[in-house]
Amino acid sequence: MSTVEQRLERAVLDLVEARGPAKSICPSEAARAVGGDGWRDLMEPARAVARELAAQGRVVVTSGDQVLSPSGEWHGPVRIRQP
Repeated sequence: MSTVEQRLERAVLDLVEARGPAKSICPSEAARAVGGDGWRDLMEPARAVARELAAQGRVVVTSGDQVLSPSGEWHGPVRIRQP
């Protein structure tokens, strides 16, 4: 895992924890926390980190009211929350 991916992972976990069990974050929030003005370049890595964390059971990724499979295809906006 690269340094940027490690920072994204920490950002996702910190943001999800701070948000609490009933709320979620957008991957862009982690990308902004790590990338500043260059956050858009980190959107795909942020989604990849969310996918890996979901596979580990450390977060849940949703689209609307649907929980997404870490190994499935993701289309459109996603949200990340505590399991």
